[in-house]
This record gives sequence, structure tokens and C-alpha cells, in this order.
Amino acid sequence: MVRARTNDLNLVERAAKVLPAGVYGHHSVGMLPSGYPQFFGRAVGARLWDVDGNEYIDYLCGYGTNLFGYGFEPVEQAAAEQRRLGDTMTGPSALMVELAEAFVDMVAHADWAMFCKNGSDATMIALMTARAHTGNATVLVADGAYHGAMPWCTPRQVGVIPADRAHVVTYRYNDAASLRAAFEAHRGDVAAVFAAPYRHDVYADQEDLDLDYAQTARELCDASGALLVVDDVRAGFRIARDCSWAHTGIEPDISAWGKCFANGHPISAVLGNDKARKAAADIYVTGSYWFSAVPMAAALATLRQIRETDYLEKMIVQGQRLRDGLDRQAADQGFALSQTGPAQMPQILFRDDPDFVIGFNWAQLCIEHGVYFHPFHNMFLSHAHDGTVVDETLRRTGMAFEALRGSHARLSEGETSALKRRIAERAASSD
Repeated sequence: MVRARTNDLNLVERAAKVLPAGVYGHHSVGMLPSGYPQFFGRAVGARLWDVDGNEYIDYLCGYGTNLFGYGFEPVEQAAAEQRRLGDTMTGPSALMVELAEAFVDMVAHADWAMFCKNGSDATMIALMTARAHTGNATVLVADGAYHGAMPWCTPRQVGVIPADRAHVVTYRYNDAASLRAAFEAHRGDVAAVFAAPYRHDVYADQEDLDLDYAQTARELCDASGALLVVDDVRAGFRIARDCSWAHTGIEPDISAWGKCFANGHPISAVLGNDKARKAAADIYVTGSYWFSAVPMAAALATLRQIRETDYLEKMIVQGQRLRDGLDRQAADQGFALSQTGPAQMPQILFRDDPDFVIGFNWAQLCIEHGVYFHPFHNMFLSHAHDGTVVDETLRRTGMAFEALRGSHARLSEGETSALKRRIAERAASSD
């Protein structure tokens, strides 16, 4: 099934002349199979359309920014009403206080909140706060974890100098002994431990949080005075109506939030306990758009939906329906999937596919059949992914699996070599 790409390819050509590398960052499709569109025209609910009018059921949800679906009316109405009053003004609106109060009420460990724009802003504020609080420099992060695109944490280190990462030390996620060893090696200088809600590295199966590791992180931070930071930018409010570690009974000192809590409107947050309050007040961080009122109105409306609806339970049910259906389809065609992570944040890889060739091939076939899956990044369901959407998804993926089995669907030798080269280059750039 060949889809029109005239407008998309024209924009790609134009972008290459005026944008570095065309489209940059994680929204670039340069690492994806050739059939992926780069530019989109509109999005509604669980669906989006590229600039050539091709429709997709979208399981990226704007890389996790949409929790209730694109254009969700209660949120858009709140944003529109505030836009008529004012957005980016000389100072914040009263909504800033209301939003901070709402977060403090909802998140058990939080005594205060700060707002910014991107997940990278939030994790940088968390790091600065930890260093200000402790007077120490070293930050411990899990090997392979993603905490943003600032020089201290970006996975691609072109343009980064050794001094930018001189005090960043890695440990193995979910490995309490590895974390203890990192603490011991930097005794007296650890400012913070960064941890994710669960292990969600790219190109890898996802891994649930190990309780012993989480308890060890809390104990080591308490004993040393370091701050425990949970990076909830990706998973916040997709696992719990609280910090994603809430089910463990272990509270962080700081959590970083972003993506979905304003249902696609640009805002992120840092939440902290009273231990870290003075340090957060002492650091200097700011942005001309950080206090914009429209995203805060959208966030308040989104938090209301989070509190008052069963969105989470429904996403889990539909995510499991999707997972079960894909497993059956794969088995029927002689393939085996490795589906890991929370059902509402699925990672879908193929077993016995070390070079990702089968997975990339299948992902491209899904695109051709109107399902936007990602071949190596975890994905997201929204509340808009209801039973009807999941049923339609499985009808389309069924056709993709049938095509995958056919020899005509195999990547050419040249395409396979290019794919392996791109994967190797990405791995090398992340070292």
C-alpha cells in the first residue's frame, strides 16, 4: 500500500535548506524507516494526518504529550478562555498559584512546585536544586537512561565538552549493588540520584522497578544528604495519579514532570519537598514563556480530568487488549513479540531480531496501513484510544503482519545495510 508523500517530501527538501539537518531532535524521522512522514497537518483524538492527507492511528501521542487525545474539548475550552484574557504577560496570572496548589494536593511528596517549559528544563532545575542543597557536584544516573538534552545529560555528545559531564556518574538501573558502589566511589560528593519510574531505554525491553533498588536509593540519599530525584517527565500520570513511585511507598525529594499534564500545551514542572525548598528558592532559573497563563489553564483542566475520571483504568484495559491482540497476530504469522513496560506505555520489539530489521520492516508496514508505531521507542496510549480505536488498530496491524510474512515485504540488502549503519551510528553517538 503506497501512500502519497509529495507534500511531505517537498517540505523535507525545503527544510534541508533552512534548518540544520532538516528537522532535528527526537522529532526527526532520520532514524526511522523511509516511509515515515516528517510533517503533519492536523490531529484529533487518537488520530493524526500528515501534510499529504494520510490518516494514522497515533501511538506516539506527540511523544507522550497527549493524555486525553488531541484537541480534547474540556482542555481546549479552558485554554481558549484564558487566551482571551492574556497569555504571556509581564508576570504570571493567578493560575500559577492555583496550579501549584493543585499539584501539591495531588502528589504526596510535594510541598512546592516550579514551572518551566520542557522536560530538560525540569531535570536541569532538579539537578541545580540538589547541588545547591548539598554543595556537592556528583550526580548519579542510570546507564542508558534519558533525562533530557542539556549538556550534562544529552545522549549525543557532539558539541559537549568533558567538563560538561565531569561530575555525571552512571550506575546500572535496578541494581542496588551498582548504586552502592557508585556512592562509595564518590563518597561525600553526591548531590543527587536520578531514577526513572521504570527502565524505559530505547532499543531495549522495558523493566519494572525493583523495590530493593528503590529502597537502597532512598536509604543512601538519607544517609549521605543527597536528594533522590524521580524523572516523571515521560510517565507522570500514566502510571498513577501521583508520583510514579507512589505504589512503592518510597517518596523522592524532587520529581520532574512534563509532557502530558496539560494535554499537549507546553509546560513542565518540578515538585519538591520542604527539605529542598530553600535550595529551589536560591537558584536562578527563568524563561520568558515559563509563566504563560494559557498552558497553566490547560494544565488545571487536565488535572481535573485526572482526578475525576477513570482515564487511567481505561487506558490500562485498552493497552492490554492491544498487547494481547498483537501477540496473537504475531504468533499466527510465525513471529514472536517482546512487549514490555506498562500496557498503556508499550514497548514493542521482535524476539530474535538483534539488528531490528524485522521490527523496522513491520513498523513501516504499519505506517503503510495507517498505524503510527515506533520501532525502538516506547509508545503511549491516550484516553481517546478506546475499544473502537484498538479494534481498528488490530485490523490494520493484522494486515501488516500478513504482509511481513511475505517475501515482498523484506527490506532489500541495501536498505538492511543502511539500517544497521544508522543503528550503529546512534549507539556510537550515545556512548
